[in-house]
Amino acid sequence: MKEISIQRMTPAHLPQVAELSVATEQVKFVGTMEEILVNIDDTVHPHVIMDSDTVVGFFLIDTQYGHSYDFADSAALGLRAFFIDHRQQGNGYAKRAVLALKAFLETAYPGFEQIYLTVNCKNPAARHCYQQGGFTDTHELYLGGAAGPQHIMRMAL
Repeated sequence: MKEISIQRMTPAHLPQVAELSVATEQVKFVGTMEEILVNIDDTVHPHVIMDSDTVVGFFLIDTQYGHSYDFADSAALGLRAFFIDHRQQGNGYAKRAVLALKAFLETAYPGFEQIYLTVNCKNPAARHCYQQGGFTDTHELYLGGAAGPQHIMRMAL
């Protein structure tokens, strides 16, 4: 199995990132690339999941997540819009990326001690993937999601 890497997105990644998408039934959980990219600003940083020179996935790191959501510590990161391109799903990229996330974040965001995410209750495969990667379920639900209740998960960094 090939080694994947996580990188901060650069303008050079944009042509491949623009082509990323999820399967139709997953759009309600993640959104479209256009919807995701409008969230990028000084506090929400785009990242790519790479297999050699190919972008296979994408996610956002929100450095103000803890200020936006009551359930997260104020000094916590947030993982948002994590997905693997629909043409690359089933190859183990999500699991490997989540497993690599902790080490990447500890280096890239050294001032943060935790990362949070929410995952839709109707998306058990994603929840399982996050658990395999080191996230724990807080056993609380976030009810403000557009697609229904979401499990709140966190991981210490």
